[in-house]
Amino acid sequence: MNKTEQELSIFALGGLFEIGKNMYVIQSFDDIVVIDCGSKLPDESLLGLNLIIQDISYLKENQDKIRALIVTHGDREHIGGILYFLKQLQVPVYAPNLIHGLIVNRLEEYDLLDKVMLYMIDADSKLRNGTIKTTFFHTSYSNPDSLGIAFQTPQGLIVHTGYFNFDWSIVNQESPDIQKIAEISQDGVLLLLSDSTNAEKAGYTLTEQKIADDIEGAFRRATQKIFISTITSNIQRIQQIINASEKTNRKLVLLGPNMINAVSVALDLRYLTIPVGMLIESHEISRYDPDQVTILCTGCQGEPRSALARLAGSGYDDVNVLPKDTVIFAANPIPGNERIVLRIIDQLFLLGANVIYGASKIKGMKVSGHARQEELKLMITLLKPKYFIPISGEYRMLHQHSLLAETVGIKKENIFILNNGDVVDFVHQEAVQERRIPTGNVFAEELRVGDVHEVVLHDQSMVSEDGMLIIITTIRKQDGKIISGPHTISHGFIHDTESTDLMNEVNNYVRATIDRIQNNTNSERILKEAIKNTAQQILVAQSNRRPMILPIIIDM
Repeated sequence: MNKTEQELSIFALGGLFEIGKNMYVIQSFDDIVVIDCGSKLPDESLLGLNLIIQDISYLKENQDKIRALIVTHGDREHIGGILYFLKQLQVPVYAPNLIHGLIVNRLEEYDLLDKVMLYMIDADSKLRNGTIKTTFFHTSYSNPDSLGIAFQTPQGLIVHTGYFNFDWSIVNQESPDIQKIAEISQDGVLLLLSDSTNAEKAGYTLTEQKIADDIEGAFRRATQKIFISTITSNIQRIQQIINASEKTNRKLVLLGPNMINAVSVALDLRYLTIPVGMLIESHEISRYDPDQVTILCTGCQGEPRSALARLAGSGYDDVNVLPKDTVIFAANPIPGNERIVLRIIDQLFLLGANVIYGASKIKGMKVSGHARQEELKLMITLLKPKYFIPISGEYRMLHQHSLLAETVGIKKENIFILNNGDVVDFVHQEAVQERRIPTGNVFAEELRVGDVHEVVLHDQSMVSEDGMLIIITTIRKQDGKIISGPHTISHGFIHDTESTDLMNEVNNYVRATIDRIQNNTNSERILKEAIKNTAQQILVAQSNRRPMILPIIIDM
């Protein structure tokens, strides 16, 4: 397409055809605004890597044009990639109050805060980024301060909903600003980008208030320790857990650095209230009867290094899941995470726990924060856009959302279902979709070597430079004893004879790691993760190189 002085482009570098890794880009003339910067969990074929993030090569090539990164809310799939993004690009970041606090906490951990331009916004903020004027509106979602965004461009108005529903009952949060949403449409909306996560589900989303009694009921029925896991940004759910613990006379333990950090930030900003004396450390659990303890932990999405994954496998420091303990998953798995979550659930059942998840035992234990079909249709009806792009969902969700848009008057030819990198261009207020931006995945991991945090990004070129190390161990299935190995095979890592001592050291540490945890887990996933972490730390310390590590376990 020939460029004109009025060209406007919209595309996603991550987030279409999947949930996670969200990043949408608006480009008007030479002004670029980026919306959200998420991450996604890797599947088991990429065990040992923490996250999948988006390839931002296009943005690096056009860094001088980027005016802002704007964050809509605090879920990992929308902010989980910010650390990696800001290590590569110097871009001003704008985030609502709570999310601002979470980002500050994260940047401080990696000594990046003084190097980043970070600004707080709210629903009344107004930004001017070159030819793009930006205003905001309140939405209701499971974490406070969530915002929708309206971009006024030379071509017309573009609205990005963020994650939303129409719930007016969420405690300690602003109600969805339906009046402001309706007012936005008065001068016409050129394009609406709207969340599709629950587009397959009929009706309206249940309110968060409806599950408070169910959580309290589960707590009253529990006879021993309660382990409960939810998304760290779901402050409403965390407060409900605190309230249920208070009503059932339980102390509260926080497990997992992300949960500890999120609760700390929310307390500082007064989004959470915890009664004096309720919060205790994990090493204090033994002082109390089992029915006097609640353990709030990370891991509801199956994150391999989370507190719940460790509890289901080799244990977590001073804490273990024992028979008849209750484990509650108080969040729905993000689509694509179901299998790894179910594996953790299986492991918890094997430990003898009473596990409450999905639709089992207590209906309504989890309420989605995402709009269902009637709310999605209401948003489209309020804004009356000319063009529509469903976002933030797997293809079937985007497809269903496009059908809903047709039922409320959007012309079929004005609806675009895009893949990552597909571009919609606007010239004279007319949309054309005929080009792509190169995009893909980058694999990220976080290492802790001594007291130093490091972030490592892997792409094909980095693997070719640092190579790959395969670690093969044969284990007797009956008792977990090592029969053979560990044996290491190097591909492009080190080849000379001087590598023998280093490989022997890696093998010795891996063997000790297996011996240490073999009696505490029968999870191959947990074992591979431990092998990978051990080997990686030795290799970084001894060689200052970071090969890809592939652990292979052979059961005999």
